[in-house]
Amino acid sequence: MTARERTEEIERQTLSPFAALSEASRGRAVPEEPCPLRTCYQRDRDRVIHCKAFRRLKQKTQVFLSPEGDHYRTRLTHTLEVSQIARTIARALRLNEDLTEAVALAHDLGHTPFGHAGERALNRLCPGGFRHYEQSVRVVTKLEKGGTGLNLTQEVLNGIVTHTRGAWATTREGRIVRYADHIAYMNHDIEDAVSAGILKNEDLPREITHVLGETKSQRITALIAALVAHGAEEIGMDAETAAAYDALHDFMYSTVYVDPVAKREEQKVDGLIAALYEHFREAPTHMPQDFLYIMWHEGVDRAVTDYISGMSDEYATRVYEELFVPQKWRGV
Repeated sequence: MTARERTEEIERQTLSPFAALSEASRGRAVPEEPCPLRTCYQRDRDRVIHCKAFRRLKQKTQVFLSPEGDHYRTRLTHTLEVSQIARTIARALRLNEDLTEAVALAHDLGHTPFGHAGERALNRLCPGGFRHYEQSVRVVTKLEKGGTGLNLTQEVLNGIVTHTRGAWATTREGRIVRYADHIAYMNHDIEDAVSAGILKNEDLPREITHVLGETKSQRITALIAALVAHGAEEIGMDAETAAAYDALHDFMYSTVYVDPVAKREEQKVDGLIAALYEHFREAPTHMPQDFLYIMWHEGVDRAVTDYISGMSDEYATRVYEELFVPQKWRGV
């Protein structure tokens, strides 16, 4: 018996009847020989961690654009926090932790530079619109590894594309990641907003803190506990906690996410993204070779969108400066 087969046997014996067993996966678009050491979901997790798009998350904005402080979240730290929360829930419910982790680590690989401001800008420019969860699937199926993709399992792909809104994932593990994503960004964005001086802990409505708690740790723990108590058959929360969860979501979107201090730089994002989009659309040969291949097969708009959405905040700013800001004369 291989190490993978032993792990699959442990899954059969210990996981919930509602868990997605590795051996029951619907497989990959391109069939592969099983790994003797790792299950299919373990392989997916490892492929995500080692891909280029994952490394770029460290220089992509979460809420505050290119923050100078050391302790503000980036898209990478957010992803790690989502993974931790999701794994905690999956373990408590005896669901497949490896599948949960793979979805969590991959869920934001397609996010733009400059957070949701960049996403909104590309959505206005790209024919057919732009949605980061769909781009995340495109990253792992078409853009990584020189255009061959990571060849992830169907369960991981489904969890990625459903992590934000709309239809729920087909697996309980994928549904957990949607909750974990929201739990992470709402509570950690509160902490970042307090650090930035645009929010005080006492500003949170009493209807929320009475149910979820006064501190970040208490709120996260309360939400995780509610999901665990609800059980693995149907991922959800009791009515009281769900109401507080929805109220917290509404509070954040009516205060922090529209705060002029937090968003004062976002008006510049539209101009930067639009300028880059127009430039590369008119001069596509200025893009790397991989994106010219995409242009020849899928059109220039698709190639430009893929190129810009993959940029980090710093890289996008540097490219913009090189193209549109006069440089100092250095002589010969």
